[in-house]
Amino acid sequence: MRLWLIVVAAGAATVAIRLSVFALVPHTMLPRAVRAALRLVTPAVLAGIILPAVLYAGATGAFDATPGNDRLVAAVIASGVALVLRNVWLTIGTGMAALWLLKWAGG
Repeated sequence: MRLWLIVVAAGAATVAIRLSVFALVPHTMLPRAVRAALRLVTPAVLAGIILPAVLYAGATGAFDATPGNDRLVAAVIASGVALVLRNVWLTIGTGMAALWLLKWAGG
C-alpha cells in the first residue's frame, strides 16, 4: 500500500508541475515562438506513437516498409484523406476501414 501511495504522489506531483505552466501563465503572455512550438507537440507525439506501429509490423515485429505491409498501405490512404479533407475523425475511420479491408482481402 505504501508503494502505491508513493506512485500516486509522484504522479500527482508530475502533473502539478506540468500543469502549473499552463494554469498560471496565460497563453497570451507566452512568446510567439513558444506558442508555435507547443502547437507542434501533439502531432510529434502522435507520429512517435503511430509510426513504429506502422513500420514494425508483422509476426516478427521487424521493419517492413514494403507494399505488402497492410498497416503501411492503410496509413498512406489515411494520410491522403487527412491532407485533402483535414478531418480527424474521417481520417481515423478511413485508416481503420482500409486496414480491415486489407486484412480481410489478404486473408
